[in-house]
Amino acid sequence: MCSFIHNTTGDTMEKKKYEQLVEKHKPQEHRIKNAIIAFVVGGFIGLLGELLIRGYSHYLEISRSDASIYMIVTLIFLASLLTALGVFDKLVGKAKCGLLIPITGFAHSMTSAAIDYKKEGPIYGIGMNIFKLAGSVILYGVVSAWFFGMIRYFLEVIL
Repeated sequence: MCSFIHNTTGDTMEKKKYEQLVEKHKPQEHRIKNAIIAFVVGGFIGLLGELLIRGYSHYLEISRSDASIYMIVTLIFLASLLTALGVFDKLVGKAKCGLLIPITGFAHSMTSAAIDYKKEGPIYGIGMNIFKLAGSVILYGVVSAWFFGMIRYFLEVIL
């Protein structure tokens, strides 16, 4: 029994040494730098969206509202295409959350899940797994919209 306790203690010491070694060689995260990059890239995506809206509304002679729908479809298509080509993940490595937060991140999560599970078939593969990553976004988006909609409704009734 004493040898068992000794081995357990020895394993614990080895784990601590291993954790210290890993922590020593772990790359340092630069949060401020990452935040600035994400802010700039997210702003660029917003600018691209605005340019698409203006371009669609001008050249197709449609309303800004209709052009907004075309812009969303264009960004979803581009993100899905870049995901399928294997480029999107490399861009995210450099652009950080600036590419993941807008609609492009939602499109990427669905496309990558579809690609990962396509071998399992259209029902058990793609159908069951396509919303695996995007499901939480949909859930909390709907819940948040309902919650803030109720706050707005009650504020309008009171005021």
